[in-house]
Amino acid sequence: MAILKIARMGHPVLLRKCEPVADPGAPDIRRLVADMMETMEDAPGVGLAAPQVFQPLRLFVFRVPGGRATSDKDDTQQPNTVLINPTVELLGEERELGWEGCLSIPDLRAAVPRAKRVRYRGVDCDGQVIEREASGFHARVVQHEYDHLDGILYPMRMTDFRYFGFNEELNRATAAAQAAAQS
Repeated sequence: MAILKIARMGHPVLLRKCEPVADPGAPDIRRLVADMMETMEDAPGVGLAAPQVFQPLRLFVFRVPGGRATSDKDDTQQPNTVLINPTVELLGEERELGWEGCLSIPDLRAAVPRAKRVRYRGVDCDGQVIEREASGFHARVVQHEYDHLDGILYPMRMTDFRYFGFNEELNRATAAAQAAAQS
């Protein structure tokens, strides 16, 4: 396995629609998935799409750490998962703002509107179908990674650029607001 280089915003591979994976079980796809898992964990991140490692293919890996899941039945901790040739269906009209970052846009984050609930489907490297409904953080991660497969980066989904900034500055502002509230 290997740690892969991550493409950063501005590279054309991040702006193109990806091609379907012809053979999910092919040795080169299995190797790519293993390397992406290792890269995601090393970064550290909760998701990584193939175009982020310069491979314009319709696959991504993700996980939902226990500390990020909520009490909702469809927002549960998820182990490292691969979705090859996925589809994502937005369930309902309800949208919610949530903070997102991206390994391809280091040191920045923003509040991005996303569907509160989704249904997704894909296969793993053994051709086994993975189909789930997700909400909360789980749904957000899947939507974020799926967007990468269509050349969409999270700033393209933003509706209010007041909630976009460098992590360090946003953390400082949050700490100052909390200190003022306690005074």
